[in-house]
Amino acid sequence: VGGCTALVAVSLQGKLYVANAGDSRAILVRKDEVRPLSSEFTPETERQRIQQLAFVYPELLAGEFTRLEFPRRLKGDDLGQKVLFRDHHMRGWSYKCVEKSDLKYPLIHGQGRQARLLGTLAVSRGLGDHQLRVLDTNIQLKPFLLSVPQVTVLDVDQLELQEEDVVVMATDGLWDVLSNEQVAQLVRSFLPGNREDPHRFSELAQMLIHSTQGKDDSPTGEGQVSYDDISVFVIPLHNQGQRSDGH
Repeated sequence: VGGCTALVAVSLQGKLYVANAGDSRAILVRKDEVRPLSSEFTPETERQRIQQLAFVYPELLAGEFTRLEFPRRLKGDDLGQKVLFRDHHMRGWSYKCVEKSDLKYPLIHGQGRQARLLGTLAVSRGLGDHQLRVLDTNIQLKPFLLSVPQVTVLDVDQLELQEEDVVVMATDGLWDVLSNEQVAQLVRSFLPGNREDPHRFSELAQMLIHSTQGKDDSPTGEGQVSYDDISVFVIPLHNQGQRSDGH
């Protein structure tokens, strides 16, 4: 009945496989490099796929939604006016005259963190949600959701790994308020001074979460606040590059 996103990292035979289905994120942090290992899947980033599905199977919208995207929500006063729009085959915008069908609620509405699929979900890939329907309707969201992950492969054996090289995996609540570079800065400032602490990686994960709570003593000093639940893993890679048993 419920649903969740999935972010998985598997170390196997000198390679790190990162699979993502949802809006969590993994990054590689090294002394002189920050490398994204995943990309988020939201109604905004997968607009064309979602619109094409509605084009091929219009019955999924039950006559209640329009698959077209407009820069703003249209009103009755817009009928007959020229407005910008995008459809599944378009990367850019074009003009059209507003028709009555365009006044329906859009399949994808909002921008950035506010983008929603059928006015309900902020993600476009994940697991579950088999029973999820648009509020007060019988319209299902499951047909628009993919469980297929994007897989990124990192060739660990080709990296000259250092002791402070880590992979940071976290749910969207962390990335809502911290950029990849800010997280990398916190990693680099924390690990070198705590080399003798056997729990330093889990403590770093706790510190990253603490930095999103808007506390005055936050390491970033910027008082950002995330109201989402947050999970963070900090995974050292140094030992992975030293192993010869292939596991």
